[in-house]
Amino acid sequence: MLSYRHAFHAGNHADVLKHFVLVQLGRHLAQKDKSFWIIDTHAGAGLYALDAGHATRLKEYEAGIGRLWGRDDLPAALADYVDLVRACNSGTTRSPGTLRVYPGSPWLALQTLRPQDRLRLFELHSSDSAILRDNFKDQGRRVAVTAANGFDALKALLPPPPRRALVLIDPPYETRDDYAHVIAALKEGLSRFPTGVYAVWYPQLARPEARQLPARLQSLPVRSWLNVTLDVRKPSADGFGMHGSGMFVINPPWTLRQTLADVMPYLVRVLGEDDGAGHTLDVQGD
Repeated sequence: MLSYRHAFHAGNHADVLKHFVLVQLGRHLAQKDKSFWIIDTHAGAGLYALDAGHATRLKEYEAGIGRLWGRDDLPAALADYVDLVRACNSGTTRSPGTLRVYPGSPWLALQTLRPQDRLRLFELHSSDSAILRDNFKDQGRRVAVTAANGFDALKALLPPPPRRALVLIDPPYETRDDYAHVIAALKEGLSRFPTGVYAVWYPQLARPEARQLPARLQSLPVRSWLNVTLDVRKPSADGFGMHGSGMFVINPPWTLRQTLADVMPYLVRVLGEDDGAGHTLDVQGD
């Protein structure tokens, strides 16, 4: 279908949750000396202008990263993510400057890498894949950009040479097939690389496939997983629109549960729009 463009939604509440968790996972992998890969199956364009183009249509960032931008009371783990967004805008912690650009998952993932680590990016949309390649053209062998569906690419990449990797699965969920593809990709990936860290972002929507996905993820035959959701509003009466989102992490670092327990109430308070705002945090295994 390929009509989805993430630029319309860049920096919204879903991006805040997804990218905050992504940074935490990258930081954890970087604590050990051995190299690792980050594989992004649906990377988008990598960087998004907020003061021009698609993002100015809906301005969803104003209710997402915009609400965190100038705050000085951020929990430490959340401040790490926001500081990276500020750095992308050439600001600093004390003087954040103007929010003009939002970094997507590829740019944020790159900031957690060391010289020995690698980033593998996949994007099928022809316009976004060209922009993505241009945005990372100066990174040399550290970053490889491929114009392809990342679901199909996992077979060839897993297990990665260092046997350490984070796989971010973040499709547009344009059709019901995307939900089935997520489960199929995880089953394939786990059969080839059961010790990898897999992070799946998913929307909170009224459609049946979206409501059923968390249970399908939790039924996968894995030893440990973490599921966190952030709702910013009540579901609409007509069932239209995304009222929240979730991140499902397979083989999560043991520290992630406590980090989320500390940060999620803050995000609910700052990003919540009505009394339907809230979060859930469920964990299985270590």
